Amino acid sequence: MDNLSKDRRDQARWFVLLAIMAAAIYLCWLMLLPFIGVLLWAGVLTVAFQPLYDRLSARTGKPELSAGLTCLLVVLIIGVPLGLISWAIVHELTPAISDMQGGIAQLLDPNAELTGPTVRWLGEHIDLERARAQANEQLGEAGSWLAGRTIGIVGGVLAVLVQTLFVLFVMYYLFRDGKQVREALSSVIPLRNRQTYELFMRTREVISASLYGVLVIAVIQGALGGVAFWALGLPSAIVWGFVMVFLSLIPMAGAFIVWVPAAIFLAVGGSWVKALLLTLWGSIVIGLVDNFLRPKLVGERAKLHELFIFFAVLGGLQVFGILGIVLGPVVLAIALALFAALRQSTPAEHPTTRLILPPDLRSPERPLAGLLTPTTSPPPSPPPVG
Repeated sequence: MDNLSKDRRDQARWFVLLAIMAAAIYLCWLMLLPFIGVLLWAGVLTVAFQPLYDRLSARTGKPELSAGLTCLLVVLIIGVPLGLISWAIVHELTPAISDMQGGIAQLLDPNAELTGPTVRWLGEHIDLERARAQANEQLGEAGSWLAGRTIGIVGGVLAVLVQTLFVLFVMYYLFRDGKQVREALSSVIPLRNRQTYELFMRTREVISASLYGVLVIAVIQGALGGVAFWALGLPSAIVWGFVMVFLSLIPMAGAFIVWVPAAIFLAVGGSWVKALLLTLWGSIVIGLVDNFLRPKLVGERAKLHELFIFFAVLGGLQVFGILGIVLGPVVLAIALALFAALRQSTPAEHPTTRLILPPDLRSPERPLAGLLTPTTSPPPSPPPVG
């Protein structure tokens, strides 16, 4: 009876301990919840710039100095250009809406030289005036909304700067103490050492493929498209260049969604030479960038089917925002890697280098260790003569 009471008291203590631990974990989650975005950005950028930190650390021999220099380079490489582009986009968004209204009116003009016959034929079957009015109304509402949001965007610069400082702060410690962080994660992941290593490497491969491959290609395509728009005199070249960058990040989409309608707009306006030049530039230069650079920068590192990447990117954008372009494929790759780890049938709980043979090949005269380690015993002596 005493043993039963003791067991019940022990169970009650464990229950209370688990309840307290669950409550503590929940409170920690609530405290970290406002900074989840900061931690995710810091983690992705740390993995992306880890090779640069390793080189600086090997040269300087000082982890603190190398971490600080790497964070400074991240600001110069990503922060400054992104800030300038954001400032330019904010100033060009409202004029871009007005230009789109003018383009739609010109495209639906029944007196246009190129589209006039088609528009007049469509006018006999549908109400084009109503369609034009609805399109202009929607674009006007979008322009008013963007104009109103401009003040909010400018006012939110301080919040963006504070979050950027938090990201750099976390990155500094992830660079400096990255080895300890990886060892701590390895100790809590219930996988064998090799499986944990493969999981970390898979995550690093997908992040590198997303940043160095997909993102670099998208930026190059968007820059080439923006330069073409500027050279041909098309309005809001920076805005449309940024749109081409975003569309190039999505599988099965691309910059052609922007430059093809732009070429049609130029042809409708009678600028046949410009339309032809934009078509050649988009199909040859912008198109070949993807075909030439993607195998070199991405290669087989992603190892994900395009359909999976498509839904991973769109779902990641829905869940994580702009960071989902990277985190969506990363989460999918981690899930597939964990699934592969669970499918492994090796029953050992720890990694082993022993060769496991079936029972019919084992010999009591020569144990298993003798098959793996070279023997140093002398060769048998010849039989005695006579």
